[in-house]
Amino acid sequence: MKPRIYSTRELPPEVISELKRRFRLDWNRRDRPVTRRELLQAVDGAEGLITMLNDSIDAAVMAAAPKLRIIANYAVGYNNIDVVAASRRGIDVTNTPGVLTEATADLTWALILATARRLHEGEALVRSGRWTGWAPTQLVGGEIYGKTIGIIGMGRIGQAVARRAQGFAMDIIYHSRNRLPLIKEVVLGARYQSLKTLLHEADVVTLHLPLTNESRHVIGQEALQWMKPTAYLINTARGPVVDEKALLKALARKQIAGAGFDVYEEEPRVPAALRRLNNVVLLPHLGSAARETRVQMGMMVIDNLAARFAGHEPPNKVN
Repeated sequence: MKPRIYSTRELPPEVISELKRRFRLDWNRRDRPVTRRELLQAVDGAEGLITMLNDSIDAAVMAAAPKLRIIANYAVGYNNIDVVAASRRGIDVTNTPGVLTEATADLTWALILATARRLHEGEALVRSGRWTGWAPTQLVGGEIYGKTIGIIGMGRIGQAVARRAQGFAMDIIYHSRNRLPLIKEVVLGARYQSLKTLLHEADVVTLHLPLTNESRHVIGQEALQWMKPTAYLINTARGPVVDEKALLKALARKQIAGAGFDVYEEEPRVPAALRRLNNVVLLPHLGSAARETRVQMGMMVIDNLAARFAGHEPPNKVN
């Protein structure tokens, strides 16, 4: 008999079709995150669980699913899962690395340009019907070409952002847990700097680091004070790497020029004070929201599930 799989959200049609062909599939058909109560009921009898980054999968969820053998996270990150508890129960935990790289790098650049050139304000002005025509001082933003970009976290996505920065003739500096090999620095045209130096020098600071105890609030009050008043802060990594309260103060005081965010500390809650500011662009976690990417993520989830139930180690096992 085919293994029973439960998915906490509906996935792209191509992915659902393949899942149904290989497994006994059930999924949350409501267009919203599954509630805690619904999740605890739905996992009973499930042998495989497909989860999203905003699903909290702890020991209680695992206890409600005694047949569970694998938790396949539909994301690169997996801090939403108690990996230690899963390991104790012999449950594999997998993710979808690599496949999101280019889509997230693209979105990072969309945020950089939208924030610096105030595209959200311009679009809103035209839609309002209040635009009266071109003016020399209208919505003047900052140039990006030839400026300095500071990349914090130089993994796959950080490097993809750096490659795009070359096309803008930018001076590329970076800070990361692990320094790149010299040959990669040469190819990317990137220079390693301390965090403080990077924040002092960069015209654009973009975040691409995983969420860990060390990276939580890495951008806080002190770090924001180190940034230029003309600089822009971009976050497509994880919400809690930025202290939103400190960010709000910095933006309100024009301590930095602006920010572009795709992720937040307590998603989907975005502080009302942040939503009211004009010098910030806010997106609803669209980093991987390209059709091709979302399908590839689903197929990677299927590969992880199929390997586990065939008695092999899943290709993207994290525990």
